Amino acid sequence: MAPTTAPYGSWKSPITSDLIVASTIRLGEVRLDGDDLYWLEGRPAEAGRYVVVRQQGNGQPEDVTPPGFNVRTRVHEYGGGSYIVVDGTVYFSNFSDQRLYRQAIGSAPEPITAADTGYRYADAVMDQLRQRLICVREDHSGEGEAVNTIVAVALDGTQQILVSGQNFYSSPRISPDGTKLCWLSWNHPDMPWDGTELWCAAISEAGLTDRQRIAGGRSEAVVQPEWSPDGQLYFVSDRSDWWNLYCWRDEAVAAVCPRTAEFGLPHWVFRMSTYGFAQADRIICAYIEDGETQLAELIPSTGTLKPIEIPFTSLGSLQVGSSSVAFIGASPTSVSAVVKLPLGPQQVQILQRSSQTAVDPGYLSVPTAIAFPTTNGNRAYGFYYPPRNQDFEAPPQERPPLLVKIHGGPTAATSTALDLRIQYWTSRGIAILDVNYGGSTGYGRRYRDRLKGNWGIVDVDDCVNGAQFLVNDGKADGDRLMIDGGSAGGYTTLAALAFRDTFKAGASLYGVSDAEALAQDTHKFESRYLDSLIGPYPAEKARYIERSPIHAADRLSCPVIFLQGDEDKIVPPNQAEMMVSALKEKGVPVAYVLFAGEQHGFRKAENIKRALDAELYFYAQVFGFELADAVEPVEIHNLG
Repeated sequence: MAPTTAPYGSWKSPITSDLIVASTIRLGEVRLDGDDLYWLEGRPAEAGRYVVVRQQGNGQPEDVTPPGFNVRTRVHEYGGGSYIVVDGTVYFSNFSDQRLYRQAIGSAPEPITAADTGYRYADAVMDQLRQRLICVREDHSGEGEAVNTIVAVALDGTQQILVSGQNFYSSPRISPDGTKLCWLSWNHPDMPWDGTELWCAAISEAGLTDRQRIAGGRSEAVVQPEWSPDGQLYFVSDRSDWWNLYCWRDEAVAAVCPRTAEFGLPHWVFRMSTYGFAQADRIICAYIEDGETQLAELIPSTGTLKPIEIPFTSLGSLQVGSSSVAFIGASPTSVSAVVKLPLGPQQVQILQRSSQTAVDPGYLSVPTAIAFPTTNGNRAYGFYYPPRNQDFEAPPQERPPLLVKIHGGPTAATSTALDLRIQYWTSRGIAILDVNYGGSTGYGRRYRDRLKGNWGIVDVDDCVNGAQFLVNDGKADGDRLMIDGGSAGGYTTLAALAFRDTFKAGASLYGVSDAEALAQDTHKFESRYLDSLIGPYPAEKARYIERSPIHAADRLSCPVIFLQGDEDKIVPPNQAEMMVSALKEKGVPVAYVLFAGEQHGFRKAENIKRALDAELYFYAQVFGFELADAVEPVEIHNLG
């Protein structure tokens, strides 16, 4: 049947918000325990609860975490490293009380740590010799800023502080023979992708001795230290501009495989993993080149890197065993999934998908990587998704509306992984540009550092120039340009709307409107982040005011919708509410949807659905799209 001719934005799509939330789960934190494989599932249908799932051999996945428990830590607020598995016993942090629990498979969880202490725990390892956990502890029991340490937690709950005195810690890792402990530390105002230190010490029942700094500093970001099976210490460092793999041996640091590629990631959450050991001289690693992830076998003794062919372009949470590897993998045509790959001739095994819904490829838009010129002779990057729906075509000469999507962080990156929330738009006839603006990871430290001191300028310029590049190339309608983003992406969205006139509408999801307020009211991990992105506060107060969209509401004259959680501690609701109030007063069309019980990002199924549909409805009202399906209305103020 020939496709129906209909304007962009009005196409009827099978990729509905109900389909997305009914079948979509979050996958993460893959773990290996012998031949058993574990992972976390975040389930919107269970109010966003995180559950440990296990698969034994070729059996069916089964829940380990019973109802009433939610495996999630709040250390650094972003969490990660919320559980480990040791010889069939799970040790985890429970979200509601932040206590550590021990759970033998098949038994009920038992608390290890005391209640109501104000302590939070993350990134644990088992000290087998002394039968205790070693982990990062964040102490919220006192006044002022939380105190971070590395502690040993005995299985009776007794605790011993091993490392203290610096603002932040991560990645405590114990050597195979149990005699050494390494860890990462850093101080304000640095973030872990700006500068960290790698330390090592001898460990005993009494504590640590012979402490030694191995690598790192204010201008070197070290991530993911790991011990090889034969006791060599490896780590990833960006000392060459690119996050490459290094080894510390004979009291010296040596590069393992120099390459203009990223073998590491910014540690927004604990326990991010891009490599592991199959044997002492055999590493399985993932690295990013040109925005896509490759899997490879690396022989450290020779530096030989041999690609492993996999049908995935995005990969995370890599775990390596002696006979197989496991990870979260995705591609432009396949949603993220828990993947097991035997180290041999066997085929890739898909153990769990983030969505069980099979979408006909005729409704899927496959991205094209683009590089485009931007300010000061630089280049920026992104992925362009054209409208795609096998049932429809646009009238001749019509160009599609374009939604520019801004990832959070801002020190993060987008990827080509299939995301049904993007296909929600493209299958309705709206093109997408997913931008990796200056400051994004995956393109080396110098590209990452483009944003230093220039947040609200470089990112905005790159988004504007990316949109204009597609308009000039005939791939977007310059009169129907939209922009949206969450968190830091929400700030870039609002800055683009306030300080430029390229976009005609936008959506801020839990985004920053007042940089000064954020500097004064956010959690410890990011409390000095803006020092590098904008400048030290309050010394550079004038710059904060100049860069804050809230102070430029008089310059913002296009419609905006704000979507916000009422329990957000990272970007508090007053950020959105100040902006909404200012736009109402000015007479600019504005909508505001506040989600009860949500924090930084939406985890409940009904709220994910509502956010998607609300943004679509908002644009339809602004641009006059005739939506193919009824959508719950949103109150829009000042839309005459």
